[in-house]
Amino acid sequence: MTVPPMIAIEGLSKTYDSGFTALKNVSLTIERGEIFALLGPNGAGKTTLISIVCGLARASTGRVTIGGHDIVSDYRAARSLVGLVPQELTTDAFETVFATTSFSRGLFGKPPNPAHIEKVLKDLSLWDKKDSRIMTLSGGMKRRVLIAKALSHEPEVLFLDEPTAGVDVELRHDMWRVVRTLADSGVTVILTTHYLEEAEEMADRIGVINRGELILVQEKTELMKRLGSKQLTIELGTPLAAVPDSLAAYGLVLAAEGSELVYTYEAEAAGNAIAALLGDVAAAGLTLKDLRTEESSLEDIFVSLVRGSP
Repeated sequence: MTVPPMIAIEGLSKTYDSGFTALKNVSLTIERGEIFALLGPNGAGKTTLISIVCGLARASTGRVTIGGHDIVSDYRAARSLVGLVPQELTTDAFETVFATTSFSRGLFGKPPNPAHIEKVLKDLSLWDKKDSRIMTLSGGMKRRVLIAKALSHEPEVLFLDEPTAGVDVELRHDMWRVVRTLADSGVTVILTTHYLEEAEEMADRIGVINRGELILVQEKTELMKRLGSKQLTIELGTPLAAVPDSLAAYGLVLAAEGSELVYTYEAEAAGNAIAALLGDVAAAGLTLKDLRTEESSLEDIFVSLVRGSP
């Protein structure tokens, strides 16, 4: 028997009464235990997609299953598998951390399990705040409480919608650690983020959405390899007024007032091209003072993809 993907999205579209189309024919499968990052600018459709999959909004067309359960015809079973951490810091201000997390578990019909709640709070460095009222916590701590509530009923899928917005760097790294531990235990994690280093650090696969369309889905290292470029900067002993004609074929750019030559090349096509370039630089009688390389970040790739999409 074939095991279905943890999440299967088929031909999903969403058009509002105003006529605005937020999603256009999105199809995507996500496997169990995968960390999938959904990237896109504001208004791209990230939150709309998550809202539909989590049952908080209705699609105009298309179908979604979670763990093989249709989110419309088998809503209760599908929703029981999902934990959602929304962007907004909406929590019960007068409740204690322990009480609100335990209550969230009860909402899913799960029996009380203080040991599980304790583990979740300790994993999120919240145990020492268990008796604190939420209104007394910092914004970063409140966001941790949202994650604790989402994990209270032991979901198999965790949606994180901008989970570290407004959170300090130390807290962000703590959350990354928790998310990796969850994925290692078999939980499927889908996150949207504006922090591109977050996706670069954590994700197994990356999807880029823009104007409601999924324009690319690829395994992270393959994406970096396929779309990434590198720059080789050659620092010269003597500044140049112009790039020598003998080096014109390399598309070099003169920088730092003529004291540097910058060569941009595809990451996959490194070795031979660089060896040839350095040979031709020497043949042109130029003195090399230093060499350094830089690699494209995910942010560079993301910006180029979004700019290039229709």
